[in-house]
Amino acid sequence: MDPKGKVAVITGGASGIGRATAQLLAACGAAIVIADLAEARGAETVAEITAAGGRAVFVKVDVTGEDDTRRMLDTAVQRFGGLDILYNNAGIAVGLPGYPAASIQRWRRVIDIDLQAVILGCYLAAPLMDPKGGAIVNTASMAGLYPYKDDPVYGAAKAGVVNFTYSLAPWAAKRNIRANCVCPGVVDTPLVRKGIEEAKRAGHSAGIPATIIQPSAIAAAVLTLITDDSLFGRALEVRPSGPRLVDTPAAPGTRRRAD
Repeated sequence: MDPKGKVAVITGGASGIGRATAQLLAACGAAIVIADLAEARGAETVAEITAAGGRAVFVKVDVTGEDDTRRMLDTAVQRFGGLDILYNNAGIAVGLPGYPAASIQRWRRVIDIDLQAVILGCYLAAPLMDPKGGAIVNTASMAGLYPYKDDPVYGAAKAGVVNFTYSLAPWAAKRNIRANCVCPGVVDTPLVRKGIEEAKRAGHSAGIPATIIQPSAIAAAVLTLITDDSLFGRALEVRPSGPRLVDTPAAPGTRRRAD
């Protein structure tokens, strides 16, 4: 899919990976709906995009709510005439104290935002993309591909995103909607830096890795998943050394799909 002339909705679009992706897609000619709870940062991102000649609007959204999510997607249709791209990017971590010391409310919130909001977004976006089709990208994590002892609830939620994305592969043939996920390593975002500072204050050893990934690298990976029409039901891992498509596991008695 060529983003030029298309309409994209990006959750968590006010900062970090979402902001970098919004800027990149806008530069490619897409109209952007930035969905986030952070109004000031969202307004700044819209201002940057419009100053560069792009089109963007901000919508304050709690992605765990059905009404908010519907309003977010309806904004794309009402303001820009349709919905072609959905990037389910909003996410949080459990933070300190970690599981199981963290409150039930805290780790349930992580699952609600990191996994259930992705499922909800895809559910509500699909009818708006039919019958013309579209592209969906979900932010998972390397923590969803490998065991993550530092935050097992976060890892479980992201693993759910990976498997959910794999399981949407048939949508490519049935609905002309390609769903993929991006699995970043540690990215230099405000959320990550806040977590590191909180860990330091709590006396835990933490620091910015020497090879931390920049948000622009993840935005470029997301663009690849949007523009490469051969990719669906796939996970794109992004390490400091670059991106790598992960082999999609096959169920027993079936053959892995050839690309």
